[in-house]
Amino acid sequence: LDVLLKNLNAIPENIRTTIRNHGGGHYNHSLFWTVMKKGGGGEPIGLVGDAIKQHFGTFTSFQDTFNTTAKGVFGSGWAWLSIDSDAKLVITATLNQDSPLSQELQPILGLDVWEHAYYLKYQNKRPDYIKAWWHIINWEQVEENYRAIIE
Repeated sequence: LDVLLKNLNAIPENIRTTIRNHGGGHYNHSLFWTVMKKGGGGEPIGLVGDAIKQHFGTFTSFQDTFNTTAKGVFGSGWAWLSIDSDAKLVITATLNQDSPLSQELQPILGLDVWEHAYYLKYQNKRPDYIKAWWHIINWEQVEENYRAIIE
């Protein structure tokens, strides 16, 4: 799946959208469910915590940038913390089920901002959903994701 999403332009055009939507949806959600846990949250420690401070200055600056990106997704999509080809952390957004892999990025943390992710509890209050999400992030898993890419 990683190879397909990294090379969408090599896929025949008549099935490319299907691969992007269904493959991306599977990939995105597979990551999403692992980066949350009951009793999670707080600030990350370890290598990923250090990298966040190095690339964003402070954890609060990182959160602010991530929140702005997540709130700015028009309609359905995702906010991501990924690693670029220079091993730098970047925050991006994708629409629908597009994957950061297709943008030559390796995601380590993702937030689903489709209404289906939060509507039952938060209705149309995406900012409240985003704020609550910070309290369930599984930073240990994000650290594992980070280490798997950089080491």
